[in-house]
Amino acid sequence: MTQPLALVVYEKLLPGSQLVNRLQDLKYRVRPVTDASLLVACARQEKPMIVLADVVSSSQDVCGAVARLKQDPQTRHIPVIAIAPEHAEETQEEARKAGATLVVSDAAVLNHLPQFLDQALQVE
Repeated sequence: MTQPLALVVYEKLLPGSQLVNRLQDLKYRVRPVTDASLLVACARQEKPMIVLADVVSSSQDVCGAVARLKQDPQTRHIPVIAIAPEHAEETQEEARKAGATLVVSDAAVLNHLPQFLDQALQVE
């Protein structure tokens, strides 16, 4: 059986690489996306099971990329876990409005990743 693919959008190297490693430990194939503007094109081509996106960026509009992903007919079905700091309520709300399936804190994502994946992948 083929391992499921996760696209991971991140800018900060340490938490991003930790997330990639944790997903690989959970038997996911991982494709990092360092340029958020390429998210929709990458998702169309790669057909991931899930997208995890650190929505805090100093140079990119990650929430905008998530919104475009959720508006595209070919990619809107892909669940998105948005990662934002616990204290950043505005950023969390922006991620929800963009269409994120789940918004989680950067402090909790690594410790509870299996549960977050299960919750985001539940079919309604």
